Amino acid sequence: MTALTTKSEQKAAAATDPDDIPLYEARRQIYPQSVHGRFRTIKWIVLAVTLGIYYFLPFVRWDRGPDAPGQAVLIDFTSSRFYFFFLEIWPQEFYYVAGLLILAALILFLMNAVAGRVWCGYMCPQTVWTDLFMAVERFIEGDRRERIRADAAPWTMDKFARKTAKHSIWLLIAWWTGGAWVLYFADAPTLVKDLATLQAPTVAYISIGILTFTTYTLAGHMREQVCTYMCPWPRIQAALTDEYALNVTYAYDRGEPRGSLKKAEAAREKGEPAGDCVDCGQCVAVCPTGVDIRQGMQLPCIQCGLCIDACNTVMDKIGRPRELIAYDSEANLEARLAHKSFTQRIIRPRTILYAVLICLVGGLMLTSLLGRSTEGLAAIHDRNPLFVRLSDGSVRNAYTVRLINKLLEERTFILTADGVPGASLEVVGDNADGLTIGPDQTREVRVLVTTRDKLAPQASLPITFRIRDKASGLTAAVNDHFIGP
Repeated sequence: MTALTTKSEQKAAAATDPDDIPLYEARRQIYPQSVHGRFRTIKWIVLAVTLGIYYFLPFVRWDRGPDAPGQAVLIDFTSSRFYFFFLEIWPQEFYYVAGLLILAALILFLMNAVAGRVWCGYMCPQTVWTDLFMAVERFIEGDRRERIRADAAPWTMDKFARKTAKHSIWLLIAWWTGGAWVLYFADAPTLVKDLATLQAPTVAYISIGILTFTTYTLAGHMREQVCTYMCPWPRIQAALTDEYALNVTYAYDRGEPRGSLKKAEAAREKGEPAGDCVDCGQCVAVCPTGVDIRQGMQLPCIQCGLCIDACNTVMDKIGRPRELIAYDSEANLEARLAHKSFTQRIIRPRTILYAVLICLVGGLMLTSLLGRSTEGLAAIHDRNPLFVRLSDGSVRNAYTVRLINKLLEERTFILTADGVPGASLEVVGDNADGLTIGPDQTREVRVLVTTRDKLAPQASLPITFRIRDKASGLTAAVNDHFIGP
């Protein structure tokens, strides 16, 4: 049952202090072994769902009406819009994006409080694409033993052909990854046609090239180096976790003293202590980062649970109870060592706080989305001159006013100004009682506000501009100042 190991893996497993990790070390080749079980199945499902969404979502259509983009998810830099199914986010509504980032961070914190680095083990893009690349590698070159032997053997035509096929498929996946990314920034079917006929913008080809290179490098070659040295989350996560978080844990109270199956059975017959761990090394062999979980929690461990599947398989074969390695908390392990009862505390002040914050931020965003207006108004006062005194003694201020129509239909607005006694409003080149704005567009107009009333010296009066939709009666307003001499 002893797993085939490389010298570098034997050296790493013999380390006495698993937490003594240097800032950087040369990458040692890791040959993860295939494994079957509950957590491996979950990872396959997550991989299929997430990659399916990423690669095919740009082709999902959504009818927004005439003269509007028909792509369900689109980041339209040309029109400065972000479309997400029925939502349309304007540049001035970027706070929704900020809110989504805050919400994502809080969800990540909650996941960490409940189950440690579960994000890293199942949903992180680096993990998902690395899993895909390793599946291709295993399909072409064979499982762990075959790859170790092939890499140690001299080059042959078969070895060259397999390596070439593997890297070619890796590059194809990486290219598809970069191509799918740019499809979120333009109409997908049109851009695919332009890319194929070499008529796409240069920036599209550059973006695809960069993402092809990074995907191929990170998922195909750097792999666990990204998780251990490049990504900041393991270090942040270590500071946020507590003793009640569920992490992949080796039950050393049950597994030690470890030894071969025969030695363990002999020890039990003599009444001597014997652990359930038969020191087969399968937990290390299947680990994508080469961690020996029996040495305790370590920074490179991404909590993927594959070692649990491997250990459960071995326990089934030797007739011992499962979950020698399992998702468990440090508090539970300490309670078992002290022969005390323990109840896992998923719901505790930390998780309640994160859940409340998630509900609060999500509720505020939802309320804002449901109540947001379909029209907008912005005004900028002329800086030079601040005012003009006319020949009849009246005072005039000039403004640049931008009207916003967020609906996919043409609308007509009435523009008025309040707050300045005796003031009259004039729109240069148009009529303030009928300003027409096209669907999903903005319009900038030049506005002159004049008053004949006597003003206090160096007066600065608040002025409110308002627009009202002639058809629906919906209004929007913006405040500014009217400056006097």
